[in-house]
Amino acid sequence: MASIYLDHNSTTPLLAEAADAMRRTEAEAFGNPASAHHSGRAARRALEDAREQIAALLGAHADEVTFTSGATEANNLAVFSLATGRVAASPIEHPCVIEPLRQLEARGVPVDWWPVDSRGIVAPSPVPADTQLVCVMLVNHETGALQPVQAITRIVSPSTAIHCDAVQAVGKIPVNFRELGVTTLTASAHKFAGPKGVGVLIAKRGTKLRALQYGGHQQQGRRPGTESAPLAVGMATALDVAVRNMTANRARLEALRARLWERLRECCAIVLNGPEIGASDVVLTTLNVSFPGYRADVLLMSLDLAGIACSTGSACSSGSLLPSPVLRAMGIPEEQLRTALRFSFSPTLELADIDEAANRIDSVVRSLRESSKLE
Repeated sequence: MASIYLDHNSTTPLLAEAADAMRRTEAEAFGNPASAHHSGRAARRALEDAREQIAALLGAHADEVTFTSGATEANNLAVFSLATGRVAASPIEHPCVIEPLRQLEARGVPVDWWPVDSRGIVAPSPVPADTQLVCVMLVNHETGALQPVQAITRIVSPSTAIHCDAVQAVGKIPVNFRELGVTTLTASAHKFAGPKGVGVLIAKRGTKLRALQYGGHQQQGRRPGTESAPLAVGMATALDVAVRNMTANRARLEALRARLWERLRECCAIVLNGPEIGASDVVLTTLNVSFPGYRADVLLMSLDLAGIACSTGSACSSGSLLPSPVLRAMGIPEEQLRTALRFSFSPTLELADIDEAANRIDSVVRSLRESSKLE
């Protein structure tokens, strides 16, 4: 039985073009980018070309782009650099933003948590004058809800820094750092078919970042350590392909998401979590639904045995059996909260995959229903 992978928000398969570009870079530019000899200079050229390409694709300057190991490091670097005082934040942020903020709270930094409506969209409150940092993601990782980042930038004082986790947006919808008007922005390559282990923090010129590690001068001292030219090239290649194919990908994703929703509605009593099907403020990679009467963890394991990979929420918190903090912040009722699954898509899927997935989900739900009758 072939596996059907519906967990692309967690990670995506590596794009063939990115893998090829990384192999070439590893073979032709294997030197340390900090070395002065010809092998080092070749690696430096590859690294800086990738930096410039990523910057251009995301509406930034090359010197604003810092390579990191991924979104967790990038978000930590931004939060701990910019949170010099009071913070305002959305409670539906990814754990790699929430946890640094919790650490700051434990140190006595005030954090104002903004409310979220039932559709999973943050409702910003007036920002106190002493607020130093606002954290608001661009797209939610569990519901796909698009957040009003640009509207928030208009109500925040120019002296207040704004950090935007754009991990679930980059490569899927147009993202322009300059137009968003934020201070810092993060992206991670493996969310758009690039390699794992590389991401970026984009910081507006003049922004002071406090390094989390020490021991080198690389990347303006913001992130010391030897940069990986192959990983940077792989990220740039994957992002270029994603941006060039974005319009076609959107149409395919819209069809995939709508098809799974309709097929599940035909066979199961399900409830949608997040913006309505067809809404304009949702990214089409994500479908979060509840199966009332069926515990999410039991469903997840049963679907895995049936060859379907999905999720109960963020991959970074999937080891927890606690209900999703995102859905809880949305005010989702307890029964709905504890029966929610996230299905996430990429353009590599076919409608036939969705139909087969729906058939297997139907079979699993029927089996669980019959088992409950026998107990």
